[in-house]
Amino acid sequence: PNHKRTWPWRFCALSATARAELGEALALDWADQDTPEPSKLDKVRTKYQRAPVVVVAASTAGDSAQRTMENRDAVAAGLQNLLLGAAAVGLASLWSSPPVRRSPRTEALCGFPTGVELVAVVYLGWPAGSVETPERPPVALTWRS
Repeated sequence: PNHKRTWPWRFCALSATARAELGEALALDWADQDTPEPSKLDKVRTKYQRAPVVVVAASTAGDSAQRTMENRDAVAAGLQNLLLGAAAVGLASLWSSPPVRRSPRTEALCGFPTGVELVAVVYLGWPAGSVETPERPPVALTWRS
C-alpha cells in the first residue's frame, strides 16, 4: 500500500538481546517526554521479550500534513498485510502501540531516519495455545445507490 509513491514505511525486526535494547530505548525516551509511573517504565523495559521477534514499524513525514497522514495510513495498511501473512503461516501476532510516537533512541537502534513516527510494535511467534476468537459486531456499512 502506497499513495503518491512516497514509500513511507520503515520496518525493523528485532530478536534476542535487541528486544531488551528496544525496551530500554522506549523507556528512556518516554521518561524524557513525560512522567510515567515507574512500574509502567519497568514494564516497557521487559515486555518486548515476550515474543521471539518484534517488528517496529514507523512512518516518514510527508511534504504536507495531509501527506504525512496518508503516509501513516499506508504504514498501517502494510502492517495489516504483515498480520495477515503471519496468520497465514500459523504465527501468533499482536499489534501493540508504542508508549511514545517519537523516539530518537529507537530510531538509532532500528536504523531509521531521524523524525519518523512510530506506528506499532508487532509481536510475532509460534502460538503457545489457542485463543478464542471474540464475537465481533457487524461491519458498520451504509450503502447508497
